[in-house]
Amino acid sequence: MHRRTLLAGSATALPLLRILPGRAQGAVSDGVVKIGVLNDMTGVFADQQGMGEVVSARLAVEDFGGKVLGAPIEVVHGDLLNRADVGMAIARRWFDQEKVDIITGLGNSAVALAVQNLSRERQKINIPMSAGTTDLTGKDCSPFTAHWVYDNYSAAKGPVTALVRSGKRKWYFVVSDYAFGHSLEANASDILRSLGGEVMGSARAPLGETDYSSYLVRAAATGAQAVGICAGGADMINIAKQMGEFGLLRRGIVPAALNCSLTNIRSIGLETGQGMVYAASYYWDQSDATRAFAERFVKVHGRPPTAFQAGSYGAVMHYLKAIDAAKTDATVPVMAKMRELRINDFMTKDGYLRPDGRVIRDVYLLEVKAPQESRGEWDLLKVTQTISGEDAFRPLDQGGCPLVRG
Repeated sequence: MHRRTLLAGSATALPLLRILPGRAQGAVSDGVVKIGVLNDMTGVFADQQGMGEVVSARLAVEDFGGKVLGAPIEVVHGDLLNRADVGMAIARRWFDQEKVDIITGLGNSAVALAVQNLSRERQKINIPMSAGTTDLTGKDCSPFTAHWVYDNYSAAKGPVTALVRSGKRKWYFVVSDYAFGHSLEANASDILRSLGGEVMGSARAPLGETDYSSYLVRAAATGAQAVGICAGGADMINIAKQMGEFGLLRRGIVPAALNCSLTNIRSIGLETGQGMVYAASYYWDQSDATRAFAERFVKVHGRPPTAFQAGSYGAVMHYLKAIDAAKTDATVPVMAKMRELRINDFMTKDGYLRPDGRVIRDVYLLEVKAPQESRGEWDLLKVTQTISGEDAFRPLDQGGCPLVRG
């Protein structure tokens, strides 16, 4: 669809919303703009989310000048513990008692869906950074959401397409048994079948599983040529490593990294991971601009940022720019400005926010280097393909978002 059509869709959706009392336009409510980063600080996704997202949010606030419309900007953070009840308790407290204006991060799909519903009730903005489920911009979409870095459609499309073209048409899926894993499996399976591939079977494993031997034995027995890893963080690392330990790699069965991050590859190691491909919206050693941000980030956090951590900078910066342009921090006019303004920073060029809440940006197919190609501890990847945002993400008319008008 043309850009003009997208903006028209958003313009028709937002004015219908009733602005709640206490959100007067023309001023900063409560005298402070408070940004909450809610993600996995201590669990299986902590390396790729965690305090790194907080670091980037604070760097964005620093670069913006520490104030917007004359009001100070504050960043707070919480650990959702990968539990919907914990995440919701923090989100409710932040919105209802601590006057948090916006929640970002939301690095667990079940938590992200729950908090999105709460933000819709409270008419507050939420920006999922590292949650993957496409339901956030599908049937459960919200006018107050900006799904920022990636989703399970964009994560699956690049690797599935690349591996099918290389002849790996028969797939078996190992799936984390919650909303994120289910969504990733569904998206990957649909893309695989559309390319003429075949799903040989699947198995669901609990979050935090450590022994995948039985799942991998079943995968090998089906004659699969690729194992689609519908898991993230430490779970993804364990599956990839155990594929090597149990001989699947020697038999030519490849790990399909459908949700992967820089820190995951560091943990897997180049010896096991070499040649693996995955899709991401950012790589630290990609350009002068990405390297410059990574250098600043390393000084605070000790290692280069993942795509989720880098994305936190852009999300906070875009939100603050929208407040400045709207001359208020009231939710409805700020969301209108977030859709109107283009997204441009070291990570994103000419990105934009669709009416369904999906941020459209280019995505990169990354390949893990062989050990002899690496020049240092974090020199792990190379960009092999740029996938345009319009091709990388699910088409607007296919998600079932009720905010999208035909």
